[in-house]
Amino acid sequence: MDMPQLTDGHKKLETIAGTWTGDEHMQPSQWVPEPMTAQGKSVCKLILNGFAVSMDYVQSCGGQEMFSGHGVYTYNGKDDSYLLHWFDSMGAGCEVFSGGFDGDTLVMTSKGFMGYMRMTSDYSGGQLASRMEMSQDGEDWTLMFRGTYSKE
Repeated sequence: MDMPQLTDGHKKLETIAGTWTGDEHMQPSQWVPEPMTAQGKSVCKLILNGFAVSMDYVQSCGGQEMFSGHGVYTYNGKDDSYLLHWFDSMGAGCEVFSGGFDGDTLVMTSKGFMGYMRMTSDYSGGQLASRMEMSQDGEDWTLMFRGTYSKE
């Protein structure tokens, strides 16, 4: 049996790999009553011989951890899509995001217990510009946070 080979889609996962740190600007919500700025750090590593990326994320404010999560990104060559299986300190179980790259921008959506979520990650220019949006109907989106990160 031949060993699986990385496709261009799998190699695109390398875009995500690295340690990303930066400021996150939180919008008022049921979790954050007032706008605030926090610090985010994501440690993203290629795993499974390059077929996936693991992410360990921590958000802190004033040196105190506020939120953390763990995710695994994979590529599905059958439909040219990317999946993110996400677990976090909200304790709601696994949330599955799906989507794809348009150039250096990865857009992924999910429908879970909080409604629809959309995560946009723009990796162009050696930085990461990210935003998370929420929707009850998948049509009208509200910004939860935006962040700008540098790669260490």
